[in-house]
Amino acid sequence: MTKIKESSTYNANREIVLQECPVTYVMNKIGGHWKPIILYHLLSGSKRYSEIKRAMPHISEKMLIQHLKQLENDNLLTREAKPVVPPYVTYTLTESGKELDSVIKAMSMWAFKDMKRNRVEEPVC
Repeated sequence: MTKIKESSTYNANREIVLQECPVTYVMNKIGGHWKPIILYHLLSGSKRYSEIKRAMPHISEKMLIQHLKQLENDNLLTREAKPVVPPYVTYTLTESGKELDSVIKAMSMWAFKDMKRNRVEEPVC
């Protein structure tokens, strides 16, 4: 994948849109296929890495680690390495992450209604 120059027109326009459009800002933070699902699973409380992985069997290790790091960098979750033997890591939503509760639940409610309307089987995520 080619890297986009920081001084490119694309990056300049992207920064302007991020500052002016709240929907773009949110999608930059939680957009994509896996981030909302990770957040959904963390809404019920802190989880160890293995618990998140078990709840999302279709995500690759690489993608899960990548998205957890992005969510941590965006201050939506915290990563705590426990100093025990054997060591393990716990992920917890931050206050900003917890504030997404209503957003994630609204997405879920909309999905169930739309799937019923379109006669699609209800998903398990």
